[in-house]
Amino acid sequence: MTRLIFVLFGLLALLRPAIAEPTATHPAVAGQAEAIFAGGCFWCMEPPFEALPGVLAVISGYTGGRTQQPSYEEVSSGTTGHAEAVRIVYDPAQVSFEKLLEVFWHNIDPLTPDQQFCDKGTQYRSAIFYRDDAQRAAAEASKQALVASGRFKTGVVTSVVPATAFYPAEDYHQDYYKHNPLRYKYYRHGCGRDERLEELWGAKPKG
Repeated sequence: MTRLIFVLFGLLALLRPAIAEPTATHPAVAGQAEAIFAGGCFWCMEPPFEALPGVLAVISGYTGGRTQQPSYEEVSSGTTGHAEAVRIVYDPAQVSFEKLLEVFWHNIDPLTPDQQFCDKGTQYRSAIFYRDDAQRAAAEASKQALVASGRFKTGVVTSVVPATAFYPAEDYHQDYYKHNPLRYKYYRHGCGRDERLEELWGAKPKG
């Protein structure tokens, strides 16, 4: 009976509301800055950044590919070149890009190419999409510091690449962990995300 309940709950977790056009754009204004990170499932990348003081918005979406205005189904097929990513709008007077990088690293597995936890494919690759030379320098410095730390026996495969067009995901993906907490927790646990993060970074992740 217990196994049946988990199977049924797993099927429910796969059900999604009807597809709607994305509206979560939240453009940055004067005095604000943007950062774009890909760390596997964007549902799981929203909570750690939204918890940071100075972060004004976190938008799930797609970037780094060829297709314009891609849908979730197209990106999930692995044929568009896009990665699931989050676009962060923040106040640099309250939180630095370096702090965002720190949070990013501690919420991904930087050792697996084209995969994050149970999700496999180029759409789940990890990457830092820099928007200017300052972000590029900071991102590359943080990556080199991680390599030089000797924490990992294998290489860090997370890429540092120029930002391209970012397309917000469908509305039902935005703040998924808030609107669908049980399904989110089931997915996150089933994917082994927290166990792997604790193995890599030592501290239990928040998300």
